[in-house]
Amino acid sequence: MRSCSPHLTVSLLFLLIQCTPQEPRVPSDADDQPGPAPTRMSCDDLVSLTGYDYSITSARLIGAAGDLPEYCEIKGQVLPEVAFELRLPTRWNQRFLMVGNGGFAGMISGNLNEVRDFFAVAGTNTGHIAPPELELAASFAQDRQKLIDFGYRAVHVTTLTAKEIIRTYYDLPLQHSYFTGSSTGGRQGLMSAQRFPRDFDGILVGAPVVDQVGLLISHAWIAKALRNAPEDLHPLADRIYSKCDSVDGLTDGLIDDPRRCAFDPLIDLPACGAGGTVRAECYTQEQIQALATVYKDVVVDGERLAPSFPVGSEAYLDPSGVGDTFLPGWYLWRVGAEKPLFEAFTETFLRYMAFQRPDPDFDMFTFDFEEDPARMEWLRPILDATDPDLHRFRDRGGKMLMYFGWADPAANPLMGIEYYERVLEEMGPNVPEFFRLFMVPGMFHGDYGVGVDSIAWLPTLMDWVEYREAPDRIIGTRTGRTAREGADAIGRTRPLCPYPQVARYNGEGSIDEAADFECIDPT
Repeated sequence: MRSCSPHLTVSLLFLLIQCTPQEPRVPSDADDQPGPAPTRMSCDDLVSLTGYDYSITSARLIGAAGDLPEYCEIKGQVLPEVAFELRLPTRWNQRFLMVGNGGFAGMISGNLNEVRDFFAVAGTNTGHIAPPELELAASFAQDRQKLIDFGYRAVHVTTLTAKEIIRTYYDLPLQHSYFTGSSTGGRQGLMSAQRFPRDFDGILVGAPVVDQVGLLISHAWIAKALRNAPEDLHPLADRIYSKCDSVDGLTDGLIDDPRRCAFDPLIDLPACGAGGTVRAECYTQEQIQALATVYKDVVVDGERLAPSFPVGSEAYLDPSGVGDTFLPGWYLWRVGAEKPLFEAFTETFLRYMAFQRPDPDFDMFTFDFEEDPARMEWLRPILDATDPDLHRFRDRGGKMLMYFGWADPAANPLMGIEYYERVLEEMGPNVPEFFRLFMVPGMFHGDYGVGVDSIAWLPTLMDWVEYREAPDRIIGTRTGRTAREGADAIGRTRPLCPYPQVARYNGEGSIDEAADFECIDPT
């Protein structure tokens, strides 16, 4: 079991924010493996591609090992400092996969191991090297070029460079190009569809930070409130699930749509007696008021700056549970650490990225919600992936799947829903022909949680792009255990439905079998 140190590094932040659900692999049985692809040059000769725009620092053939096939490993740099890695398998499926980043990036994703399924796979550090100190994670943004590279340019230029190398190396055509990313990677995927619609045929967007400026404002709002909040979340989680679990008609340890549950901390939380000691099963009035603030929209002078987070992310995994468990609910994100991720992430953002004049001594708890948001408007065109006009992406035949965990404690799932609804408003009712959103009950930030956690996102997207099989439902499987559900839900399957549809039990059979549920329009 992974331990939870309060002294988090940038690497851990990257891993937590980039989490991707355990996903069934693209089939790679021996009978389905492509044969060796003809090439125009040897792997070693690719170093000669160095030119004005980019440099190849190394190119070497890596032998097959474990479940990884033989591949050509290329490392290089696009001007000015966008480092990238490209893996070209000897047996190639004629597909390219670009993988996104997590957190403030600064390193190349470990998801390049998708080469195991015979993709040509690329990743980038987005133009900077992450410092070991979390409090300096956004310090690169003091360089305007590095900020732009992080915002949207690095993924694009890495994609162009990778495709050029692929065309030069293989004597077979590239047939399909894909992007996959979660959190910051999800934002990168949306940016690609909005700004560079010809880069990818299919884009998989997980838990995207759609409105990064607005999200960080809400992080500051919540962090300020939680200074007076309890660290013990059991009473909070228990009361929420007791009130909200059965609202969808089924008591199964999941909150299907938190918006349908009218949970109010001021009414529903147990208050300790006046002057009495604080017990595990109750909260002080100060703590209850703090939690009530957490569940409010960020509204200043009548303007909503950010939506409140839905209920449901408070639950956390059992630290004595099976497997590699690290409590990614409110614990570490909001409470339970010397400096929770919410606070650490927001602090470095406000000091080095939010304002045109960085202030390394900025105190996030002095953030002025009336004055400071206006000072951040300059940043929105660089970071926020909020443009609902996807006509160019649709017209060139692109397909996009977006998913969000309803219990995400880091990126507000309402960002995803509100963005999807703005696209519908902008482009009309035919949007599901090229863009679909799937909400996952109980899932935390792209992974873990109390819902299903093994979902075939990428194979589903590939079927949509290559065979025009639009996903009307996607089957997810529960592989992990939580303190709330015990071991009973392991192996549970549930259908995930295209928003706004929801999965409803048909009243017969097992609640752990997807076949006994159907996707219906909400009532």
